[in-house]
Amino acid sequence: MSSTRYLEIAEELGRELDGCTPGTRVASEHEITTRFGVGRATARAAVQELERRLVVRRVQGSGTYVNRRIDYVISHRRPPSWTATVTAAGAKPRALVKDVDQIPLPDDRAARLARPAGSLAHRVIREFYIDDLLASWVHEWIPVDLVPDLDLALHAVDSIDLVLRQMGRVSPVRAWCRVSLDVPPSEVLRGLRMEASQPAWLVESASRDASSGQLLMCSDSWTRADAVRVVVELQDDPGLDDPGLDDPELRDDTAPRAPVVEEER
Repeated sequence: MSSTRYLEIAEELGRELDGCTPGTRVASEHEITTRFGVGRATARAAVQELERRLVVRRVQGSGTYVNRRIDYVISHRRPPSWTATVTAAGAKPRALVKDVDQIPLPDDRAARLARPAGSLAHRVIREFYIDDLLASWVHEWIPVDLVPDLDLALHAVDSIDLVLRQMGRVSPVRAWCRVSLDVPPSEVLRGLRMEASQPAWLVESASRDASSGQLLMCSDSWTRADAVRVVVELQDDPGLDDPGLDDPELRDDTAPRAPVVEEER
């Protein structure tokens, strides 16, 4: 058996899968073994090659599916909303609330929201889907005084951005963002049904009100790299004309800040 046979099989399967609807189940390793007359190891290598090319994605305990990877664009000009961003990419978003509770803000989250440590906040844990495929596992923190009945509102709508606009009477914009690629902790790996060695996008962010500058929420979002390509778009901001604003010693921390987006590579 040629050592490149798995590549030939991957090429043929890739051509067949091109144009298939995202989420279509892919032939199992057993079916590939039978069809091409190869061993299980060769069939597995062919599927792994398709996975490396992001043509398919494997979900633990479920199977292998035709993949669709969208651009998830982070920009000052776009609302900090999963629903809006995925919709703009031409895909269908969906969110599933796993848990909502009220807890005292940990020190690091309190610092992100410019609140005293221990202030009461909603902690929301959600799964996000793209075209009905699980894509992201998200923790979000929103001060309770902004939207006291957030848990009830999330039974009616998927978008926290929309809840803040309608119930909080604010206009969320991105205040800060950091993007990195890393292997998630075990809790997230289980939630996203990923292999232990698979990296994912980590997007840490905070949002503020466009008018008052008040910080509204912060979040940590782990997203499967086979589901999205994170694209960070940076624009010149006229509010940063003075180079001294980049110096923490010269910055007026009492004034609303212009949004800053950081990208880690």
